[in-house]
Parts: sequence; structure tokens; C-alpha cells
Amino acid sequence: MRPATGFRRAMSWLPGLLLTLLMLGSAGLLYFGIPQNAAGMAAKGICSAAFVAGRPRQDLMAQDVLPASPVLALISVTIDEATHSASARFAGLFERRAVLLTGRGCVLGLEPDPAAKPYTPTVDAGQAWPMGEAALPSAEWTGVDKSRLEKVADDAFIGAGDPLAGNARGLAVVQHGRLLVLRNAPGFAPGTGLHGWSMSKTVTGMLAYKLAADTGLALDSKVVDAFPPGRAPAWMRDWQGDARKDIRVSDLFFMRDGLASTEDYQPWGSVPHMLWGENNTAAWAAGHASEAAAGTRWRYLSATANLLGAVARARFASDAEYWAYPRQALFDPIGARSAVLETDQSGNWVGSSYLWASVGDWARLGQLMLQDGQWDGKQVLPAGWLKLAGTPALEAGPGQGYGAMSWRYGDPQSGECRAFPGVPADTVVMGGHWGQIVAVVPSKDAVVVRLGWTFKRSQFDACKLISEVLSALP
Repeated sequence: MRPATGFRRAMSWLPGLLLTLLMLGSAGLLYFGIPQNAAGMAAKGICSAAFVAGRPRQDLMAQDVLPASPVLALISVTIDEATHSASARFAGLFERRAVLLTGRGCVLGLEPDPAAKPYTPTVDAGQAWPMGEAALPSAEWTGVDKSRLEKVADDAFIGAGDPLAGNARGLAVVQHGRLLVLRNAPGFAPGTGLHGWSMSKTVTGMLAYKLAADTGLALDSKVVDAFPPGRAPAWMRDWQGDARKDIRVSDLFFMRDGLASTEDYQPWGSVPHMLWGENNTAAWAAGHASEAAAGTRWRYLSATANLLGAVARARFASDAEYWAYPRQALFDPIGARSAVLETDQSGNWVGSSYLWASVGDWARLGQLMLQDGQWDGKQVLPAGWLKLAGTPALEAGPGQGYGAMSWRYGDPQSGECRAFPGVPADTVVMGGHWGQIVAVVPSKDAVVVRLGWTFKRSQFDACKLISEVLSALP
């Protein structure tokens, strides 16, 4: 009798124990903001994919959200064509909405903008790139190993549309200013905007570099001195009173700020919290204390790119000018009509993560870097950007593989592709989450672009692709 009685008593405790564990688990989820952030990720991503990128609506949840994590199956999403918005609800309880705003892309937590106009993919397929989108016919590929390059391009799209495979979405190859290859995956119309993720950092660097030249801001200036009267954010007062006052603008470009931040992509991590849990990404980044002397330590941090965007914001008399600047200063002069740099709720560029552009427009941005800022006979970007982007953040250690908001993939000591002899030492790369690259290779006078949604890193090797493409070029 006693064993049975003991068993029954133990079983009588089980529901209470399970309920307690469930409550503790739920409390943990809420403490880390996971439901809210997950709903924010879904609402923001689907709003942008629909209204900034111009993609068909029906498969966005299945293609862009669900494969990222099993927990996202608890989310339901509604797209409102009338208000150009997307709402996401986590487990029926936590709802977030993102709306399309004029000049700012899709933003969480704000009211609809009746004047905002969704993007519709359009290209001039009859005119040669870069004025249009037409690639050079393979019959005119002088000196190119045609069969090899075509095979590399074909192989790049194996598994396209499969979230468990490579899942490429776009590919472009440019050499000597001629577009040899431009392909979109099935289901992605020519001209569709594609999410660059951290490739946005390089373009943020380009914008900040141009703005510094335009406004007379020396890159070696201290950040605390970079804000004109009346334009300094509230967090600057704290910086002026501690070690953060020694951080220079150049330290932001090279990610040497020394702040006690981390680059963590777990559901409860720093990057998801910054992107989907904070209204002001720059203020959140600035709130981290100093833990290393400015200029002495390199650490890759998305937060740092958003600080650089906040410095840029202060150089304008109004936010409207700031929001219009990417298009006026960079995108329109090179014909990048699909490009949109999105902001956070407070109005800062999310320079770490949120630039959308078509395959052809990402190639234009890479070509602008390759030509050191020149475009159609005009100096769109001040000369010297390519050199700065390719300058090591530090002379030794992992910082040797990073430049100004750009990766030095070919660096023989610390570069991502140091084990690939086919990737030249001068290769400078915009690199983004889930397999986004724009590789700029001066020694080959070439640009290689690949975009995708590759959830498994083993399914795509950027160094292998760059090496194989370059091996087919003269």
C-alpha cells in the first residue's frame, strides 16, 4: 500500500509542479522580451518585404520568418494593404505593428502614413547596366571562361527556395564596369528589393564618410565634439563625464569604441533586443559603459554602426533632411532606385541592418566603391573611401580582418578568406547575416554580389563563391 500511496501523492504534486515550471518559463520569456521581440521581428520583416521590397504577399511568413526558429510558429501575421502595415501576434497575446513611412521604410510602433507609397519592382531590361538592368550577352564576354562562369552561376541557385538549403535569391558579377551576370531566384521579380542585413553597415559608412566631408567633420574628431548646438542626443551628457568622451568618430567607423556591448543573435540576445525591443537603437548602444580604451580593441558590433548613424543625424538641421539624404546623396546619383535605408521608431538610420536594394542596385553600390566614388564622370562619394574601407582596424589580431564598416576578406592573417588563395588580398566585402555579400576586388576590377536567406551556414561558403567567380574572369 505504501508504494502506491507514495506514487499517488507524487502524482498529485505533478500538475502543480508543471504549472510552476510553465510559469517560470513564461516569466523568463517575458523577462527577456522574447514574445515582443519575436512579434516585432515578424511584423517588421514582413512589412518591409511587402511594401519596401515589393514582393508577393502570400508566402512571406513561410519564406522569411518561420524557418528562422521553431518558436516563430506561435506567431500569426496580418498584412493591411490599406494602411501599408503588417501586424504580428505572438501566441495570440503580444501584438506588434510595423507601418510604411515616407523615406523611412517600415517602422515599428508608429501610426500609418497616408502619403507613403509602396515600392513596385520595375527595371529597364532593354538598356545595359548600369543605366538599365541588361547584362552583357555571353557572346561578348571577352576573355571570360564562359562555361565556368555559367556553371558557377547555375550552381549558386541550387536549393533556391528551400530554407534548409542554400536558398540564394540573387547573383551579379561585374568586371571592367560590365555586368556579366544578373540573376534573381524564381519568385523574385527583377528589381525586387533584397535585404542586405549587415551589408547596410558599409553603406552607412559611405554615407557618413560623404557627410563628414560635406560638413567639415574630421574623422579623428571626438564623438562628443561632433554634435552641433541643439542637435546632441540626451545620452551625450553621460559620455562627456566618463571614458566614453575619448571615443573618436574614426573609432566608430572601425568598431574600436571599446564599449561593453556584445554581438549576440540568440532570441534573448543583444542584437534582437536592439532591433525589435528598443525604440532608439543609438541610445541603447550608447548606454553601454566603456570597458576598453577607445581605439585599442576591435569588436564587431552592430550597435556601433547605429552610433555612427546618430552622429550623422546630428549634422542635419532637420530630421526630414537626414531621412532624405541617402537617396539624394548616394542612391539617386547612381540610379539605385530600389534602395531604402530604414529607420527606427525614434528616427535614427538602422545602419547596422536595414538597407534593402535589388541585385542590380547592390552591384551599383559595389561598383561605386570599386571606382572610388566616381560615377558617370562625377565624384558621388569623396575619393579615399575604398582605401579607408580596406584599411585594417588594428594592425594585429582579428581587427586586421576588418576595415571601415567593411570586411577585409583577403587579409592573409585575419581575413575571412585567408585559406582561399583565389581570393586576392585586396578584396573588400560588404557582408550580411544569412549569406549576403558584395565583394569588391580592385586587382580583378570586379564586383561579386550574392544575396540569399541561408539559415544554415554550411549551405553557403562566400569565400568559395568569390574564388570560383574570380577564377573564371580574365
